[in-house]
Amino acid sequence: MKHCLVTGGAGFIGSHLVERLLERGNRVSVIDDESTGSIDNLAGVINSPQLRYIKGTVADRDLVRRVLADVDEVYHLAAAVGVELIARSPIRTIETNIYPTELILNELNQCRQSGRDVKLFLASSSEVYGKNPKPRWDEEDELVFGSTARARWSYGASKAIDEFLALAYWRQERLPVVVGRFFNVVGPRQSGAYGMVLPRFVEAALDGRPLTVHDDGRQVRCFAHVADVVEMVLELMAAPAAVGRVFNVGSDEPVRIMELAERVIAQVDPNLSIHFVSYSKAYSDDFEDCRHRVPKLDRLHATIEHRLRFTLDETIRSVIETKRKSRESDDK
Repeated sequence: MKHCLVTGGAGFIGSHLVERLLERGNRVSVIDDESTGSIDNLAGVINSPQLRYIKGTVADRDLVRRVLADVDEVYHLAAAVGVELIARSPIRTIETNIYPTELILNELNQCRQSGRDVKLFLASSSEVYGKNPKPRWDEEDELVFGSTARARWSYGASKAIDEFLALAYWRQERLPVVVGRFFNVVGPRQSGAYGMVLPRFVEAALDGRPLTVHDDGRQVRCFAHVADVVEMVLELMAAPAAVGRVFNVGSDEPVRIMELAERVIAQVDPNLSIHFVSYSKAYSDDFEDCRHRVPKLDRLHATIEHRLRFTLDETIRSVIETKRKSRESDDK
């Protein structure tokens, strides 16, 4: 039985990962400050004798050191999340993303120096590519950020620093790390509170409101079900060839944001409409966005066996069904 630490384990992706680790028979510790996550996300497993839940911050060195005392693997998912949060709180975004990662890497290196290797999965983001103009991005592509005067790029830059730190610890100290760049992970329990597009669309549709699409809706993204992403992460952590490398993680099926809205409307109510809002009105006058975000998955597919099980329409349906059930439960 492995003992796994999941930081941010009460968050959207983290809670699904915790559930899967427990299903596999592991012992799991969670550290989450509940700033964007919620213990409610772990309602189905919170009473498991194999789960230890700690409400706290991974910026607390003493706490992290105590928990790491007998941990075998770390999944570092704690981070600032969502475009709205990034635009509203750039200081929090930078500090939340960089300092805890450096702290965890340093503490893991102390474990290694004492003779105990603890493997780390670092959750990074497609945001690190910035606004690279290539139609599909592979892991060796250059990172292209905008001006530092535009807070939009602080998230991607901070996650890039996380990657540089993790890979530096691998090169210099041989600390076993695996880096996964997530591309638009979606599914049950994801909140639209921080600008996440699919739950925001679904919530509006279930309310009978127009779906708000930013700019012209021609932005291209790829959406993967969280269950598929969790399996990819677990297989990467089990693959010796993944250590010391960066992987795009997600779907490579492109869809325009306007089409995503149309697919949600088709499944909820064909009579609903789409409302377009400029970026300046939604966020700020200096907001910039990436028009095209599609990964190459060659490296991922060469390293692990898992392939996507959920189509985009199935993923949308799962989000709709989950939110409907949640509302029905709240009404009782």
